[in-house]
Amino acid sequence: MNSKDALKKSRRTAGNFSDRRAGHPRLGHRRIRKNSESGNVYAALDLGTNNCRLLVARASKNGFRIVNSFSRIVRLGEGMRKTHYLSEEAMERTLQALQICKSKLQNSNVTRSRLIATEACRSAKNGREFAKRVEELLGLELEIIDHETEAYLAVAGCASLIDPRAESCIIFDIGGGSTEIAWLEGTLGGPLADPKDNIRVWDSIPAGVVSLAEEYDGHNVTRASYEAMVESITEKLAGFAEKAKGAENAPYFHLLGTSGTVTTLGGIYLGLPKYDRRRVDGLWMTEQDMTDIINRLIQMSYEERVANPCIGTERADLVLAGCAILDAIRRTFPSRFLRIADRGLREGILMTMMREDGVWHQGA
Repeated sequence: MNSKDALKKSRRTAGNFSDRRAGHPRLGHRRIRKNSESGNVYAALDLGTNNCRLLVARASKNGFRIVNSFSRIVRLGEGMRKTHYLSEEAMERTLQALQICKSKLQNSNVTRSRLIATEACRSAKNGREFAKRVEELLGLELEIIDHETEAYLAVAGCASLIDPRAESCIIFDIGGGSTEIAWLEGTLGGPLADPKDNIRVWDSIPAGVVSLAEEYDGHNVTRASYEAMVESITEKLAGFAEKAKGAENAPYFHLLGTSGTVTTLGGIYLGLPKYDRRRVDGLWMTEQDMTDIINRLIQMSYEERVANPCIGTERADLVLAGCAILDAIRRTFPSRFLRIADRGLREGILMTMMREDGVWHQGA
């Protein structure tokens, strides 16, 4: 479907979600409606450099219950490292994915939503132009967030997985175009607590799996090129490492990672014939587990990585770039354990909106 077809379909199906002239608001982070029959339904959309993801949920006693979801690799930032522009092909792929998201939002009777875009739209010279195009064609209002907001939402989305005994934790989100990392100190006040007061240092590293794989050829990775990637990221981590110096010395310190890289490693570690979020989210891996799997991946050919059911064609050229970022973090902050989170920005958005609405104080 091209942009013109998307526009025609949008006009046929959008109804009150896109007709501003009729006095109806666009669907975006400012939209709030009440639905007395089913209670508040919240939606969070994360449009990144590599993925387009949507979660729709209702609040529950201990968090929220997912009622609809969508995820597709769109590679919106493909080729941006050289051109600094979103390509027409990438924008078309993304529009198709966003059209599906729009349908799910409508069918789920969403009452409050926040739709964010991160590094690709933030950095591309035509990023804001694309966001405007999305609004005009689909009636979806994308909020291009800054690095600090992205880092906070990543932390908010997976902080509940921190070991409650840990007095220090490094949380990181390896994205397609950037990597957000934060040091949290002190124990949290429970799984529903806002972690903002525990964040001591945060940073956004200007490198992700797509940009790094394009720079170092993710198809053909040797031990030498892998180590070059690790060294490159280690240098970019230096400023954060200095500010978070000694974080790894606190009791029960561990790493907590959220991204396709760490979830892929988790799936390989478990030997899954098909990726299963329920088995990977919250999984603990030891330092040796990670080292063994990464070494195996480096020894694989591109074709062998494609054949792995937890990698496939969509991640075969990206997975080792992600591992290099992970290794740079591991070597900077040595830890016996990594906990894997198959959750992140979308969950952070949902938790933040529900916390703002006071749903857990209302006995939701």
